[in-house]
Amino acid sequence: MFIYTPLLQDNLSNKYARTYSQHNWFTYDDTSRNEYRLGILIHWHCYYKTIQIKMLKNHSQIRQFVSILTLLCVAGITIATDFVKLANLASQRYGESAQKSILELQSLIADLKKAPEEEKLRRINSFFNEKISFEEDISLWGEKDYWATPLEAIGKKRGDCEDYSIAKYIFLRETGIPNEKLKLTYVRAQVGGPHSKIFQAHMVLSYYETPTSEPIILDNLISDVREASRRIDLTPIFSFNSEGLWAGTANNTKGTSLNNLSRWRNVLARIQQDGFE
Repeated sequence: MFIYTPLLQDNLSNKYARTYSQHNWFTYDDTSRNEYRLGILIHWHCYYKTIQIKMLKNHSQIRQFVSILTLLCVAGITIATDFVKLANLASQRYGESAQKSILELQSLIADLKKAPEEEKLRRINSFFNEKISFEEDISLWGEKDYWATPLEAIGKKRGDCEDYSIAKYIFLRETGIPNEKLKLTYVRAQVGGPHSKIFQAHMVLSYYETPTSEPIILDNLISDVREASRRIDLTPIFSFNSEGLWAGTANNTKGTSLNNLSRWRNVLARIQQDGFE
């Protein structure tokens, strides 16, 4: 698990560094993971700067890191969907249309089990972009920031950017894509064209073929999946999955990393209750 926190930024010796200059999307080098384990800290510099992997210097910093790790730790989820339970819950809570969508999704997952990962990305992205219409949380749930389970998003047929990203993440895992290749990523999105001064918080799903590959972005704002270098409207803030949090430096994040991680833990627990083991 790799976690960045500004509390540990000072007095760290630079042990490793990797530059990914094509664009400002996060990549990581996993070669030293087993050797350094809790002693590794990833400091993600946005705006085409170097990604530095830094080493904790003393036991005090290690203890501080472990205490924060305990606070931030997310329960992992092994994706094995009980589609019978999920379809029944969809019917009970949302009606026949939701149940039909779950059965369509089950059929799609079965078709994709042996498909190339590129096809999995494209078809899962299209499924949820077509099944869910965008709506703000405040009007849909009466809350400023509510993270819905895939069942809730399919049942309501509506959701915001987090709901699309979470659903795509969960069911791409179900198709067999490893967890380490997928990261839910908060971004700063430029709205209105390359000369616009309007920016908003947004979430996408990032796919990494290898740890150092350019990520491919799955987004509800556009219909196709694209390499990060083709999404010059997006600046990454931080990324996470069920194993950890990768954070960077940028302004105007949608809440703090801690608050968002708490929401993530909460939605994972509810997802498991819906039939994911």
